[in-house]
Amino acid sequence: MDTTMPKNSQFNKYYRKHQKYLKLNGLQPKTIEAYSRAIRRIGNYFDCRIVNLTSDQLLDYFNELLECHSWSTVKLDLYGLKFFYARVLNKTWEDIPLIKPPRTSRIPDILSIEQLNRLFAETNKLSYKVFFFTTYSMGLRLGEESADCR
Repeated sequence: MDTTMPKNSQFNKYYRKHQKYLKLNGLQPKTIEAYSRAIRRIGNYFDCRIVNLTSDQLLDYFNELLECHSWSTVKLDLYGLKFFYARVLNKTWEDIPLIKPPRTSRIPDILSIEQLNRLFAETNKLSYKVFFFTTYSMGLRLGEESADCR
């Protein structure tokens, strides 16, 4: 999807206004860059007609965007568009429940003794066992409670 600056005077006027609002709201430079890129991408996708987008148009856009970009990009484009509608167009954003990234499970930062025993038992390679044992035993005092944990 194209993120170059569209050549449309009305769109460019809105885009410049969007840039001003982003800066005046104290957003971080990377957020400003991401929201700006989102508006350019959306502007190119809809031939610069982004003032009155319908739910169906947004559904198609975000579905196509997800085909070639990450969930993070999809969320940033949504947040950038919400900001644009709320600040630049001064319109109420109807929250469209289109985007719900998949839930991921990850290993917890702190493992219980039972979890560690299972991890060691399931690991077949000795070098991995040593790595896990060393990693999880560094500074870990089994049987003691930290003052912070009470």
